[in-house]
Amino acid sequence: MRVLVVSAPLVGHVFPLVPLARALCDAGHEVLVATAGDGLRVAEAGFEVRDVAPGFRFGPVAAGTMLRRPMLIRAELAGTAGTRVVGHLFGAVNDRLLGGLERVAREWRPDRIVFEPLAAAGAVVAARLGVPGILQENSLFDGPALLAATRMRGRPEFAAPAAVIRVTPASVAGRGTHLPMRFVPYAGDGPLPEWLAGPPSRPRILVSRSTVPQPGRDRVMARVAEAAGRIDADVVLIRPNLRRLPPNVRATDWVPIPAALAAGAVIVHHGGAGTTLSALQAGAAQLIVRGAGDRRHNAELVAARGAGIAADERDISAALLTRLITDPVVASAAREVSAEIAAMPPPGQLVEAIKQAA
Repeated sequence: MRVLVVSAPLVGHVFPLVPLARALCDAGHEVLVATAGDGLRVAEAGFEVRDVAPGFRFGPVAAGTMLRRPMLIRAELAGTAGTRVVGHLFGAVNDRLLGGLERVAREWRPDRIVFEPLAAAGAVVAARLGVPGILQENSLFDGPALLAATRMRGRPEFAAPAAVIRVTPASVAGRGTHLPMRFVPYAGDGPLPEWLAGPPSRPRILVSRSTVPQPGRDRVMARVAEAAGRIDADVVLIRPNLRRLPPNVRATDWVPIPAALAAGAVIVHHGGAGTTLSALQAGAAQLIVRGAGDRRHNAELVAARGAGIAADERDISAALLTRLITDPVVASAAREVSAEIAAMPPPGQLVEAIKQAA
């Protein structure tokens, strides 16, 4: 079986597709990944990758889309726009992917097309080729709703997915009619620094930034650093935007966050789906800072489950960070969700469902 895996041109969209793609390869099937831009980094995972939109840059597309819809900008920045802005934005993104993707698909002739919710071009090409399309969710939003919201030029026909794969545990986001699949975090195959690999002697707090920054000044790391001197913990800033740090704060370049969480850290982060799901999988307490796009949505879902804390940037304080590392209710709920994820079928068990999809 030949499986074409299609992603929007962003690391945070393509990396969650890696575990299922690897499971397909391990089962003896051919896999080709089609994406563009920053998504091409998935080649690091060892896959054959095709660039279907050479020269693609996400920033100009995003800026152009937002500036044409000024009434929605405020709602999007507050994280209250739902799918309205993302539908227009990723409609424009998929307009740029569609032509190259269709050419690759007609040349390669896949038997199945696996696509993520904001890679609607994959659904369009599946319809045009008459190939079963499988929608793999990679966020805490409902995948079919994101697909339906995507507004591509000319409104091309989407193929109804032959199957929908859900990675968010049901106690966090429901959607029991989708095929469940265990979330397996992937953030690249680089090594974890030795000083982060062992269990911490006292609480360790990671602080990360988004791979796609939101508009405006990001002061999350600054606020954590300001409060750090008043908490009993070691703080690790990942790709920091600060220079002067307190004694218990250490800076590092990129690290594989899932591995650092597995070593016993908790995390303060931006609310991106990959980091949120990685913390849930690790059973790590998390403080999610509400923000633009899906970040408020993710923060509120996790907080409602009790597995983390949702807060605005201005609320970050020594007291809130102390709660993150000491609250037994949050820690217990995080472990419960981790156990729930561990009980979901691993990616290898979804291969047969993909094979049987029609």
